[in-house]
Amino acid sequence: MDDRIHFIEHKGKKILLCDFSHATAHQMQLLLEHLRITVAQHGHETVVTLADLTDAEIDRTVATRIKEVLTLDRPFVKKTAWVGTEKIPHALMEGFHTFSQRNIATFKTREEAMDWLATA
Repeated sequence: MDDRIHFIEHKGKKILLCDFSHATAHQMQLLLEHLRITVAQHGHETVVTLADLTDAEIDRTVATRIKEVLTLDRPFVKKTAWVGTEKIPHALMEGFHTFSQRNIATFKTREEAMDWLATA
């Protein structure tokens, strides 16, 4: 699982890449817990994250856990970008924003997202 959640560097900025692409619901649960632990080890508003949700299996349980993790890691995260959200229902995305009180920018490609995150 460590290979799916790790820091990368883009234009001199450390970005926590969360590669949820093609993950099953069970894998999503494990990855979300790993993400929560990883982010909590950093200082207040120091982490910028990029999540790739391309074809990830997001059932009701996973959606609830995403909301919880977004809320729990809010104090540590400075900026968040997501890619691969095209197939996620709009209402579910709105739920993530509303529940977590987080601004989550969405992009079509990782490159666009990383460029935006590098300005943090």
